[in-house]
This record gives sequence, structure tokens and C-alpha cells, in this order.
Amino acid sequence: MRRFREAASLARNLRGSRFRGHCRSFCRSLPDAASVDDLENQVLFEGRGCSRTAILNRPSVLNALTTAMGAKLQKLYKNWEDDPDIGFVMMKGSGSKAFCAGGDIVGLYQLINRGKIEDCKDFFRTLYRYIYFLGTYLKPHVALLNGITMGGGAGVSIPGTFRVATDKTVFATPETLIGFHPDAGASFYLSHLPGHLGEYLALTGEKLTGAEMIACGLATHYTLDARLPLIEEQLGKLVTDDPSVIESMLEKYGDLVCPDKMSVIHKIELVDKCFGHDTVEEIVDALESKTAGLKDSWGTFALRRLREASPLSLKVSLRSIREGRFQTLDQCLAREYRMSLQGISKHISCDFCEGVRARMVDKDLAPKWDPPSLDKVSEDMVDQYFSPLTELEPDLDLPTKAREAFT
Repeated sequence: MRRFREAASLARNLRGSRFRGHCRSFCRSLPDAASVDDLENQVLFEGRGCSRTAILNRPSVLNALTTAMGAKLQKLYKNWEDDPDIGFVMMKGSGSKAFCAGGDIVGLYQLINRGKIEDCKDFFRTLYRYIYFLGTYLKPHVALLNGITMGGGAGVSIPGTFRVATDKTVFATPETLIGFHPDAGASFYLSHLPGHLGEYLALTGEKLTGAEMIACGLATHYTLDARLPLIEEQLGKLVTDDPSVIESMLEKYGDLVCPDKMSVIHKIELVDKCFGHDTVEEIVDALESKTAGLKDSWGTFALRRLREASPLSLKVSLRSIREGRFQTLDQCLAREYRMSLQGISKHISCDFCEGVRARMVDKDLAPKWDPPSLDKVSEDMVDQYFSPLTELEPDLDLPTKAREAFT
């Protein structure tokens, strides 16, 4: 556990001028028809004193992200960063079930099947640019991760200053189970977790609780769901742009928590022994040999998840996490953009569409992966996944000169 207590919380040094001017206090009420899934209402906002809150508002689909949401978040956050009367920014999800379940993969699946690849590219480009903007944001940011926080939902929150998990938080990066790879900055933050926990989470798609997120550094603070309204109220009273003032308030009203005794957090040495190997095949062999005599079902579960996942996705995701360990956020996002375009193009494999079909559309849970097994995945296939879609395909353009990336 000491390794986790000493783990970096993934926060970066904030840059920017001190808070200036007088606060304009207002509160924009949510519209009565907030549940209507139209472009204007997919992201709402409200203001309290000197803070602003972005609200992901597609509760019927667990606040899944769209291109329009990424674009609106970018616009709002840019305006708020430029406004000297705003001290800090918050983000939360609408409804009681989810902060954000990730990107709207069913929507992407439908676009691909209609041949609208350029629209898919626009989705990834818009979302990744916003994530970079958040990762270099000049003002403190507080994400309230209440409920499901998966895939892109983690991507639009973890790069910020503070991440508040609760007893209802469920974190995961389950992309290998739909024939994709952990993206939206996941290869950056997963690779910086203690030991080889990042590889374990990326390959198996295993869930973490809010307590486990705190233990490994994915979250910075923890509170009970019932106390969130109080925390929001107290945050709304702050007149500051000082992250230390916000942190003190979160600590004052937060709760102490420890992971369950059966948590993977207590198995970190075993995780390292199994998931620290160079190849997916060696990881599978290690799981089989090192967990055979154990009484708990951790090893059996991990093996089952690996066998359910796309073989190509497993190999691609392992390499992505390993490369991310030595890259900055912008480098990870640029590489993930190439990977995502390859994943949706069907040039190498149709696994993404097949995975979404099997789990989200037809829901037969019986994807037919291509290649069907690890031994059929060639090194050339993996290499191509990390290459530009075509010689003329532009890479992801990020404002790295204007906004410095962090390591």
C-alpha cells in the first residue's frame, strides 16, 4: 500500500495569473426539457459565484460523448479561461447513474456503417483536442465522478486538477472487449499508475471502485454520494483561483476510505509479476502458472477477460501503454488518434464494429474476432495500427507551442 500512497496523483503544475476582479454571481437553471437529446442541451452549464460548472447531459445514454459535446466543452472552457471573473471550473454528469460512460460508440458504429468516416475522424479530433485543452488548463478544475466513469469519461476528467470519486463511482477502460484500445489519453494516465496496474486495467477492462481510484491516484478525493450536494454548495461559496484553497475545502468535507480486502490494490505484487511481461502471450502464461494454486478467483477472472477480448486489441493496447510510459500527454493523444483512425477504418480488422455489434447492438456477446487468436496477430498488423491511415492523412494538430504539455 505504501507504493500507492506515494504514487503521483497525476496532477500537473498549474500556470496562470492570480484571480482578479469582482465575481458576477448567477445561476442558470436547467431547462425543464433537459432530458431532450438535442445538440444545444447535450452540455449545460451553471454558475455559482466565481465558479462555472459544465454538465454532461445525456442521462438516457449515461452521458455518452458526442462530437457536439466536445466542441461545446472546448468553447465553454476557452471562454471561462479567458474570463478574469471566473476562478475555477467544475464538471459533473446529469442523472444519478453516470458521470460519463465514454464516447457514443453506437453512434460511431452507425456512422461507420453509413460510410461517414470523416464524421468519425471529426469526433476523435474534437474530443482529443478538448482533452489536451483540459490537460493544459490555466485554472483549477474539479470533476465530480459520481457513478459510471469509463473510457472517454475518464479522458475528459482525469487530466484536470481534482477528481472527486464517491461510493457510487465505477471506473473502467473496457475498450479491448469491443475490439478497440483505451484512448482519450488513457495510454498516458494508465501508464503512470503504480507498477503494471495500468496494463492490467487496459487489457482486462476490470472495474475500480472510488476507493480503489483514490488508492492508485486516479482520483484525488473521496466522498459519499449523499455528501456531494454539500460539497457542491461549499465549492459554490469559494471566491478563489487558488488550487490549495479548493483542495483544503475538498479535504474538509471529504471522507477517508480504504479499498476492500479483496481489491486488486492489495494484489499489486502479483499484478506486476503477471502483467509486467513483454507480450500478451507471456502475460497469459504467467496468469495461468502464478494463480493456479490461489484460493481467490482473481486470476481466473483476469484470464477469462483476456480470452473474451479482441486478440488484436490486446496486443495493440499493451504496446500503447508501454509507449505511453515515456511520452507526454500530447504525444499520447497524437498516437491514439492514429490508432483510433486505424481502428475504425477496417483496413486491418473489423473488430471495433464487430465488438460494438456483439455487446451494444445485437447484444449476443459472441463477437467473431479477426484475427481469432493471439498467435494469428502478426507484428506487421500491430505496427500498421500505429501508422498513419494513409500517407496523406494529417496527424492530430494540437496547440503545443501555445499550451505546453506535461509529462
